[in-house]
Amino acid sequence: MTQSIRSAKTLTSPQLPPNAYTDAPQQHPNLILGSLQLLFWLVFHPSAWRNHLQRIDPILYNNSSLIILLRQGRWRNLALWRLFIQGFFILPILANLLLGLVLWALGEPIANIAFCVAFGVAFGVAFGVAFGVAFGVAFGVAFGVAFGVALGVVFGVAFGVAFGVVVSVAFRVAFGMVVSVAFNVELGVELGVAVGVAVGVTVGVAVGMVVSVASGMASDVAFGVVVSVAFGVAVGVAVGVPVSVAFGVTIGVGITINSWRPVLSFPFFIVWNYLLNRLEKGRNAKSPCLLRYHSAFWDELQRLHLPHLDEHLLFVIENNPVEGKAALEYLSTSPQRWAAQAAQIKLDARSLQGYADVEAIRKAHRSLVTSELESEISPLLRIFSRISEDVDAALNQASAYNQRLLLRDVADELNLQLQNFVRSSDKYTVRFYPIIKSWREIVTNYIDELAKITELRQEIDSPYIMGNPIALEQEIFTGRDDIGLRIEQLLRDRRRPPLLLYGQRRMGKTSLLNNIGKLLPNSIIPMFIDLQGAPSSASDHAGFLYNLAREMEKSAKKQGVTLPSLAREVLQSDPFTYFYEWLDKVEQALEQNTALLALDEFEVLDNAIAKGRFDEQDVLGMLRHLIQHRPRFKILLAGSHTIEEYQRWASYLINVQVVHISYLKEAEARQLIERPVKDFTLRYEPNAVERVLQLTRCHPFLVQQLCAEIIVLKNEQDPSIRRLATLADVEAAIPEALQGGGFFFGDIQNNQVDATGQAILRFIAVQGEGAIVSRQTLLQQFPDANITFSLLLQRELIEEVDDGYGFQVELIRRWFV
Repeated sequence: MTQSIRSAKTLTSPQLPPNAYTDAPQQHPNLILGSLQLLFWLVFHPSAWRNHLQRIDPILYNNSSLIILLRQGRWRNLALWRLFIQGFFILPILANLLLGLVLWALGEPIANIAFCVAFGVAFGVAFGVAFGVAFGVAFGVAFGVAFGVALGVVFGVAFGVAFGVVVSVAFRVAFGMVVSVAFNVELGVELGVAVGVAVGVTVGVAVGMVVSVASGMASDVAFGVVVSVAFGVAVGVAVGVPVSVAFGVTIGVGITINSWRPVLSFPFFIVWNYLLNRLEKGRNAKSPCLLRYHSAFWDELQRLHLPHLDEHLLFVIENNPVEGKAALEYLSTSPQRWAAQAAQIKLDARSLQGYADVEAIRKAHRSLVTSELESEISPLLRIFSRISEDVDAALNQASAYNQRLLLRDVADELNLQLQNFVRSSDKYTVRFYPIIKSWREIVTNYIDELAKITELRQEIDSPYIMGNPIALEQEIFTGRDDIGLRIEQLLRDRRRPPLLLYGQRRMGKTSLLNNIGKLLPNSIIPMFIDLQGAPSSASDHAGFLYNLAREMEKSAKKQGVTLPSLAREVLQSDPFTYFYEWLDKVEQALEQNTALLALDEFEVLDNAIAKGRFDEQDVLGMLRHLIQHRPRFKILLAGSHTIEEYQRWASYLINVQVVHISYLKEAEARQLIERPVKDFTLRYEPNAVERVLQLTRCHPFLVQQLCAEIIVLKNEQDPSIRRLATLADVEAAIPEALQGGGFFFGDIQNNQVDATGQAILRFIAVQGEGAIVSRQTLLQQFPDANITFSLLLQRELIEEVDDGYGFQVELIRRWFV
């Protein structure tokens, strides 16, 4: 079904020739040519036969018999009657007329020919209809109408021809024998053998085709052997050894047609395909292309590699992209998918080599992700895709400073991969070596260009990171020494309690986890896992544990520790048992060090458990087992909710110690404003710094958002006043900061408070900067809102001052005005 749907989509393109590169071609409107087309589909293209039945009436593809179909009133369907007439009448007639021509060419008397053809047509039509209806009734539930009709068509043709041959042989033998004894003996043997051969081939070919069509069976050798033996014994008992041998052997040969027919026809198709390729090049792949006549697109039972198909496909892709893409998509799911893979490898290599600047490189991963076929070069393509994604992330940075910072990491990665490529002798690695070398030069040159442009314009580099956590490599990470000390103390606790890093959104939890290695002793190896990523999106326990292990391995590598790898296949049979065995190896790799398993956004994993993707007892029980029985592993959760809000976690992770992360200390915030990185060129007037602190209350995200907008504003000013930020500059940057941080403020408004909470915040906001509204006034306006006040306090949006409430952060108040 998937393949037919794919093919139907292909047909909707007006630029493609009709019935090309599809498993759902339309039948020829001519009654005779359409009949021959049906026979061709039965022999070479069973998928086209099945899709033709489905197009006539969807019930033909489902479980139903021909009798049931007629009882349901489907007999009014003209297409169904057309199929019935073509399969059960026209094809037997055409086949026996062809037999008559063969007999005439062999010198057979006209009377014999007329008798053979008439007998063959009559018997073929009658036998075909009988088998079509009988098998539709007998096996309708199992195989549906597709089985019954296919069997009727094949038997209608094959038995008509077979019995024409039998009668011809009988006439030849009868009129050629004079002696009665000899006549009886030789006639019996020769006629018996003739009958055995004819009927055996007929039954074998018929069943072989029908099995292929009805059930899609690819390998019919074993089935043919069993059937041939069974029929041979049965016929031997009934009519004697000669017929038995002939019938048994030939039915075995016939029923295995789908195995030996592709091999027998292979040399002829090689010649045919070669001629098409030569003609195609002479026509320069002019539409409609000759590639559509290649046997790969209509002989779906051919599993031997068809030589030079990849070259023909690549030529068409280069000269006629529309047809080339359709052909590539078709072959990618066919027995000749090797050709699609080979062509795709060459296309990807040429495409990657053609990227001449960083803008092109940043887009490369989009085409590689959509077109990559699993092949020998998949690991290489993933390297290029990952580098492209990193370049894209770097260029998405708002400032030239951060672009250069991240691009330097990309250049380092390219240098590392270049060294790996040099050491490899793999043919594909050698082919892609010049490409990765070219990419390194492009990225390195662009880094130099950024530095020159910044210097020429005398612009201020913005080191601030908005929207994304601060990575380990980015030196802007500031402060949090007190939190690092608190975590270290708890990790040394003999009771080995699990830890929860709790704080509101955008307080820097993920940034802290990324950089926590800077705050802890070298003997503690942080292993950061973002549960919003692959682990929680897995479909089963094996996928979850595999992604968990992979993230642990990647994170440990950044700390200079190499962990053993864990193959996904190993986890399929018994995931947790093999995961525990892997942890034994991890402990050996840690030597005397301690692993800190930092699980960010633990709420996402809870949602996956609640939806039933993971079993609560297995997953949370595994974390509890780590805490209780593996002292070398420490567990640190991070989220914007407390464990009490998730009771299932509280029952497994006992005695959780909460580490609260909130606003920066004033000294840390001042450093983030005035000296975020080394050699920062912007200076602030003292009152400007104080105003930033007042507006943000040292909220790490808001400090960065406001300071980033100040730099944007300063870069638009004359260079003579660009390097000093004043109080007026801070005030002018506030509207842009509110707009630029819209996703942060919108999350507060839409996801962190309810309608009553929004109304309370707006009521307080309109009172003005620094206003404190008494509790009595608020309760008069919002009676029964005590729970909402508690929630707003927990979210650190308001604070209690004397007997009233006010906003904690001035910028958040301005958003709600």
